Amino acid sequence: MTRYELLHLLIAQARTNGFDFRKWYTARLGLPWESTRQSLETLCAQRRYYALLFSHEFASSFWKAGERITFQVPNQTFTRRKADGTIATVSRKAYTRRSARPDAWRYHLRELALAEEPLRTMRKYLRVNEDLNPDDQPEPSIPAGQPSPPTPVDKPAPAKISLVRRRPT
Repeated sequence: MTRYELLHLLIAQARTNGFDFRKWYTARLGLPWESTRQSLETLCAQRRYYALLFSHEFASSFWKAGERITFQVPNQTFTRRKADGTIATVSRKAYTRRSARPDAWRYHLRELALAEEPLRTMRKYLRVNEDLNPDDQPEPSIPAGQPSPPTPVDKPAPAKISLVRRRPT
């Protein structure tokens, strides 16, 4: 996924929660608005996306207060000392984590400030089609007499990367 695509998806997610990108762009960066595409290219080319990522307006919209946030935690391997004094290696598989905090955006901004690559860190908060694990999805129920849905082999590859809508809980 390119930097442009990632920024586009991040802004799209924030816009669904009420973020006004055009207003932020003209007010905070002081640049004239031409188009969304041109604005994203400017953010990418001049590395001005840091101003967006650390903006309180963007963060409070991206991590909406009290809303359940889903993100992927990667594989982890570390060593620890057991009770008998031996050293053991612990390996943890990747998993999906969910959190709901009233001030989640403040917490995530602090974590983002500590990250070496903030844009790469933001990537884990987007659940896109290319990340989906087939084991993670519930099986659809098919009524008797209905043809079965096409298998993944029958489906054409998606043309664009898109956000995965949240399931109702």
